[in-house]
Order: sequence, then C-alpha cells, then structure tokens
Amino acid sequence: MLWIVFTRNQPMQRLFISTAVIAIALIGLNSFYMGRIEKPAYTVEKELSPRIEIRQYASMVVAKTNLPGSSFDDYGSQGFRNVASYIFGNNQQQQKIAMTSPVIMEQGKEASMYFVMPKQYAKSDLPQPNSSRVEITEVQPKRLAVIRFGGWANDRRIAKYQALLKAALEKENISFKEPFLFMAYNAPWDIIARRNEVAVEL
Repeated sequence: MLWIVFTRNQPMQRLFISTAVIAIALIGLNSFYMGRIEKPAYTVEKELSPRIEIRQYASMVVAKTNLPGSSFDDYGSQGFRNVASYIFGNNQQQQKIAMTSPVIMEQGKEASMYFVMPKQYAKSDLPQPNSSRVEITEVQPKRLAVIRFGGWANDRRIAKYQALLKAALEKENISFKEPFLFMAYNAPWDIIARRNEVAVEL
C-alpha cells in the first residue's frame, strides 16, 4: 500500500509523489516485460530452501558463442553482443528472432554464452549465422540445482552464490558436476525486481 502524507512543504510533497509515480511505473514496466518474454520450461523436483531448487529441464536449441574466459565482468558484454547480433538479423536470412530469457553463461574452462531459441523453432528451422563466432546447437536435457538472487550481478556476487549452492548440495550429499552456469533474466534497463540464478548440473 502506498501512503502519501501531505505537509506544508509543497516542493517536498511534489517530489515524493513524483518519485512514487515513477517507482510504480517502473514496477509495471518490469512486470510487463518479464511476464511477456518466453522462458524455458522446467519442473521443480525439490526445494532445498526458499531460494534453492532442483529442476529438470528439457532439451533446448540455443545460439551459442565461445568466450576467452569465464569472467562475467570481462566477457559478459562481449558474449551478449555476439549472440544478440544473430537474433537481431545477422544471419543468412536476415531473420529477426524473438529474444528469450534467461541469457546463460557457462563459466568453465571452456566458457560460453548462449540464448535459448523460442520453442517454436527446431534446430533445422533456424537460419545460419553470418558470424563464425556463433553456432546453433542443441543442449541436452539437464537436471540442475539452482540458487536465485536479486540485484545486479558481477563476478564477486556470482562466486558468492556458487559457494552457497555448493555448500547446500554438499550438506545434502547431492553430487554435482561443474562448470557452474550463470543465468540472467532481466533486460539491461530493468532496475528493480531483478532475477539472477547460479546453477550446476547434477
């Protein structure tokens, strides 16, 4: 509930109301964006805590680019640009493809970033990339342990949640195999209700 207190300080009153209106508008735009964009389907097998889930994902067709390192701070923007150019029309048919969420970064020795293609497309339906840095491939079904966190992501925060997820799995005697994945759900302009996840295959 939004409470507005009227005072004799009219400039402060107007500032407060303006700030509240902007905040409400941003919440609405963010909810609209997140509600409309397609996300890969998964089933939740188990909750280990309010923020940690065991999920089963089906196979996914993705547009993927390899990265020279696993640092999100250093290579996240580069990976995003490489793959975004493909869905924005840098392909042999100049076809634009709807963006989905999340953008996924595999943070192992052979680091990569990929966008999941809309479920309407089989691999054979998609145009070939113009760039040699992008490939269309299929990710096999995976069972993932996932921890969720909000706010803005960086290498330090990603490492923190990797450690928390690892500790939770070890406590439950659940084996896993690296590399860890980082999944970013929001558009760059979203400033509230941001959703990030760290995951690892079981």
